Amino acid sequence: MDLLTQHVNSFLAHFGVQTDMVFLGNTVAAYALALTVFVISTALFALAQFYVLSWLASISRRTKNDLDDAFIKMVRSFRPPFYLFLSFWLSIKMLSITGVAESLVTAVLVVWVVYQAAIIVGILVEDVIFRHLTKDRDETMKSALHLLANLAKGVMWVLGILLVLSNFGINVTSLMAGAGIAGIAIAFALQGILSDLFSSFSLYFDKPFKVGDFIVVGETAGTVKHIGLKSTRIQSLSGEEISVSNKELTSARIRNFKRMEERRVSFSFGILYETESAKVRAVPAMVQEIIESIDNARFDRTHFKNLGESSLDFEVVYYLLNSDYAEYMNTQQEINMKLLEIFERENIGFAYPTRTVYMPK
Repeated sequence: MDLLTQHVNSFLAHFGVQTDMVFLGNTVAAYALALTVFVISTALFALAQFYVLSWLASISRRTKNDLDDAFIKMVRSFRPPFYLFLSFWLSIKMLSITGVAESLVTAVLVVWVVYQAAIIVGILVEDVIFRHLTKDRDETMKSALHLLANLAKGVMWVLGILLVLSNFGINVTSLMAGAGIAGIAIAFALQGILSDLFSSFSLYFDKPFKVGDFIVVGETAGTVKHIGLKSTRIQSLSGEEISVSNKELTSARIRNFKRMEERRVSFSFGILYETESAKVRAVPAMVQEIIESIDNARFDRTHFKNLGESSLDFEVVYYLLNSDYAEYMNTQQEINMKLLEIFERENIGFAYPTRTVYMPK
């Protein structure tokens, strides 16, 4: 800095300027030095930004990740007014300025730096962390992470405001203590809402279901339409929308049919006691042949289960190879129709409740 001062003084003396002349408490040489610092620092900031952007752009063209794009966005966030004011702050350090003027300039600079830091943190959270964590995630997880990103930026703004207040001479410690007591009181008043809020995070990250899943919770059954901060909206089979609190969902037993890859189906039927034993023995093979002829069904077993009061009872188990309920009903209908046809052809009658009464002559 002394070398720069010497060059400035020599330059002014060359043009016959009296460098020791005082104006508003500072010499002409001091003003000239401040102007020189302002020009040089502004040029250096602009050149540094230009070369850093050029370097990052060349890297970005050779890579496929989004990290370098985020750094480019961070560097571009430094607008000319910011580094012009930063250069102005550096230049007035060359002058003898005290009191309110110096405090005001410093306060503006602190506010601006906090604002710029908040922008950088916002870009870091949104474009680096948030985008990386939400890659290939469902919309529910993206909503949760977006909420956390906003909370992180909110914390950054609070810290920045505390820093600004501290720079203005306000006792931040007592302010934080008072805010802590007020926060505890608010937490007690809003404990129900906060419980639902934390329950929503549990649903977001544990993911027992997501939007679009068909679930059953107690007596409520339907498709999940929206997972909010306080409640989850479910559209029932009859059409109405049901809101269930997230706290209730985290403590309830949830049956998620959307994640069912196969549906196990068990049904029973009975035939008449008058059926010939050879035909009774042939029934399991008939049922197996019917189920194996259906593309989306996998046969498991058929058993002559029980000698009922008025029927010979059979139990059938098969697996439907998808979870669609309408497909299940169509498959079961097809099986029932084929059972009717083959039993009619083989002269096997389905049983129905009957009672035979023998009267002595």
